[in-house]
Amino acid sequence: MAQFGGTRADWIDLSTGINPHPYPVSDLWPTDWTSLPDHGAFEQLADAARSFWNVPDRAEILPTPGASVVIARIPALAKTGRVQITMPTYNEHAAAFAAQGWTVQDTGPAEARVIVHPNNPDGRIWQEADANAPLTVIDQSFCDIAPGQSLIHLAERPGVVVLKSFGKFWGLAGLRLGFAIGQADLIARLNDLTGPWAVSGPALRIGERALRDTEWASKTRARLAEDAARLDQLVLARGARLVGGTSLFRLYDVDDAPAWQTRLARAHIWSRIFPYSKTFLRLGLPPADGWARLEAAL
Repeated sequence: MAQFGGTRADWIDLSTGINPHPYPVSDLWPTDWTSLPDHGAFEQLADAARSFWNVPDRAEILPTPGASVVIARIPALAKTGRVQITMPTYNEHAAAFAAQGWTVQDTGPAEARVIVHPNNPDGRIWQEADANAPLTVIDQSFCDIAPGQSLIHLAERPGVVVLKSFGKFWGLAGLRLGFAIGQADLIARLNDLTGPWAVSGPALRIGERALRDTEWASKTRARLAEDAARLDQLVLARGARLVGGTSLFRLYDVDDAPAWQTRLARAHIWSRIFPYSKTFLRLGLPPADGWARLEAAL
């Protein structure tokens, strides 16, 4: 806004992978706001999560105030060593491990490994064999668009932590709700690190309701797939090449990514480019009333 003008309401933010058609929020109870969350509310949310994601019986579920909180604490679960994080991917995991003294490496043997599944920004799908370190983090923040690809069954293995984010598929990033799923000892330690009452009452209520609404989830997957195909059609017609992505974001190879970003920004549309590539441009999905603006800007 400082460089290109406009107010926040004037801009379309396509720099994220957040569903532009969020789960509808309504009918909260007054006590959701006025009382500390009780144990029953946590259990009801965990039960809904177990059913929705088919979490193994021997794995425990920890609701958290967003996935980022857990990402920052996971390096404390093991003795400092080497962590393998295959690039490109988003930076939070590497920053968290580096901040606690770990050596971050792209390849090779390591005491810990992080796989983002599907990967951000290229949508890479990992395999069960890739979860091969004593401490393995499987970040499935974007996996709700493709539940058949989930590696949630690995959550009952020793040393495996599966992460889930509520802000992407359900489009409620401001709710700050995430989940860590794994064996009881790891989850208990993460619970100690996050502290009591970490998730707000409104987040517990909305999260449970959304996870039980399987009809909304099914319809949303279909809509996101249609919108992703529509976005590809628009962008590829302008000379871009599709690199990958998910139905929540697309990664394109263009002739000059900063120039594309600037052209879109002049129309008050924000996009994502990367310091390690002059040609990668990532776009999220526009809202229903944003397609015409995007097409005109392109």
